[in-house]
Amino acid sequence: MAAPEEPELSQAQTEKLLQFQDLTGLESMDQCRRTLEQHNWNIEAAVQDRLNEQEGVPSVFNPPPSRPLQVNTADHRVYSYIVSRPQPRGLLGWSYYLIMLPFRFTYYTLLDIFRLALRFIRPDPRGRVTDPVGDVVSFIHSFEEKYGQAHPVFYQGTYSQALNDAKRELRYLLVYLHGDDHQDTDEFCRSTLCTEEVITFLNTRMLFWACSTSKPEGYRVSQALRENTYPFLAMIMLKDRKMTVVGRLEGLIQPEDLINQLTFIMDANQTYLMSERLEREERNQTQVLRQQQDEAYLVSLRADQEKERKKREEQEQKRQEEEKVRQSALAEERRRRTLEEEKERKSECLPPEPLADDPESVKIVFKLPNDTRVERRFLFGQSLTVIHDFLFSLKETPEKFQIVTNFPRRVLPCLPTEEQPNPPTLKEAGLSRSEVLFVQDLTDD
Repeated sequence: MAAPEEPELSQAQTEKLLQFQDLTGLESMDQCRRTLEQHNWNIEAAVQDRLNEQEGVPSVFNPPPSRPLQVNTADHRVYSYIVSRPQPRGLLGWSYYLIMLPFRFTYYTLLDIFRLALRFIRPDPRGRVTDPVGDVVSFIHSFEEKYGQAHPVFYQGTYSQALNDAKRELRYLLVYLHGDDHQDTDEFCRSTLCTEEVITFLNTRMLFWACSTSKPEGYRVSQALRENTYPFLAMIMLKDRKMTVVGRLEGLIQPEDLINQLTFIMDANQTYLMSERLEREERNQTQVLRQQQDEAYLVSLRADQEKERKKREEQEQKRQEEEKVRQSALAEERRRRTLEEEKERKSECLPPEPLADDPESVKIVFKLPNDTRVERRFLFGQSLTVIHDFLFSLKETPEKFQIVTNFPRRVLPCLPTEEQPNPPTLKEAGLSRSEVLFVQDLTDD
């Protein structure tokens, strides 16, 4: 017979399906669809449930009642200790037992029928876990109201969180499922669980998690551990890299017997716990060694990067200095070329030299800074600027200079200034027909 086809999705559901797949990274489209259908297509609830599952936190958004918890309960080497109820003694005891047996059988039969019928009418509200931490805290408060403050330290968190802490800390986890309606529950809590020796033993040797099976969180743990009767205790530890139930205690157990049984379970599994601790220590040492190697590599890498950075900086600085020298040489070459062009222009603009027998001519001998002598004739009526231009046009003359007479010593005003825009003529400057003038270098000034 062919399997029924799934109903087609609406456009809004298809968009939610694709969005959920993008947010969670699930490859299976069927799994994405099942998850959204379990949450009535509430994408926020479905995404949060998926994140909780990845972090080991129990679902709080309507998970299926049969959802398995991450505990290995299929190990056939689990130690099981069941305390049976005492058989009636004497004629009076057996008579009472036989008289009450039909009533007991009728009561529990009717109760089971009623619960079964009620389950068909409406789902068990315990199958929907909406506030697992609230369930645990509520049980602790009700336990303290009924039995007092003297009790073992309850783990105030979800079952999954307790498993994670026990795994991380490599400790034993003792789980207690509280059956509210069971006839032995009150006596176990008052006479065994709340006694001083049991409190001290549990607080110093293990984590202790408890919840009532009437609460959704306790009911779900009950579905996973599948207890037969109450009171029920399960010892869980990390074994073969899995959280495994290694001991089950069921029935009304006395304090001394409880401590002995728990001690026996712990002693029998101590080698596994020691092995896990050694293996974890080796992993931690390997991780520390790898971390140290990574840190050493990073230090070496940073040193190489710093060396490379300094090398690049030195190369850049050298390049900048070379560029600066090159630019300076180019500037100096441009300045020299400009100066030569200016000298050549000045030389071309000079008036012709007068004849020696010209009565207006002046013979001047110039002593240059490099101790060379230059002789030329000028006219009395010419400006002192002509003398300056002649000297400037010479290759031997410095770029900046001034012309000085000897006796009396004075500087000739050859260049125009704001006070004297038109320099005087040779005659106005008081020069005679034959003069010796000195050229002083002003370039460094």
